[in-house]
Amino acid sequence: MTEEDDTRVGLRERKKRETRVALSQATIGLCIQRGWDNVTVEDIAAAANVSVRTFRNYFSSKAEAIAASHLERMLRVADSLRTRPAAEPLWDSIAHAVQAQFVPQGDTGASSPRDRRWTDGLRLMLAEPALQGEVVKANAAAQEELANAIAERTGTDVTRDVYPKLVAAVIGASSAVAVEHCLRADPPAPLAPALREVFDRVAAGLPTP
Repeated sequence: MTEEDDTRVGLRERKKRETRVALSQATIGLCIQRGWDNVTVEDIAAAANVSVRTFRNYFSSKAEAIAASHLERMLRVADSLRTRPAAEPLWDSIAHAVQAQFVPQGDTGASSPRDRRWTDGLRLMLAEPALQGEVVKANAAAQEELANAIAERTGTDVTRDVYPKLVAAVIGASSAVAVEHCLRADPPAPLAPALREVFDRVAAGLPTP
């Protein structure tokens, strides 16, 4: 395969990834705004400006499309971790990588009526039983890639050492705890401080308060 062929394949894969993200985000937005039962595949395809057939080429269901955003975000965490300075302490690198993907740039943490409506809709969507199985599968795929990134950074072997898989599981659990804490807060709490607290505590070894 020539360099031109490699470039063409890379562009095609990037386009596929961008389409997956666009479909996933359209599904999430519509389900939060309208409610799970009030969104069809046809609605999602129209919102993303693609055909229903295109949606079906990427996802078998609304649930799979929604879970894809979680997987994509955790894959970006792994990618970000690979670019952190080699001399940076591991848990500092992890905290920076997670913050970069979970907290929108320029987010002030201020709450608004829209935040409350969005949070309420997100809570309802995440409670859908149909979504749970897909989230489990997305978590498994995300942890595998996170473990690979951890192994590369620490010089461990993901097939022989428990450490990279353990750290990957802690990253997933810690991120989920921070998100759930913010979703349950009334009024909605900003995510950035919660993530900082969670990863600071983990890095400190979870001392008893």
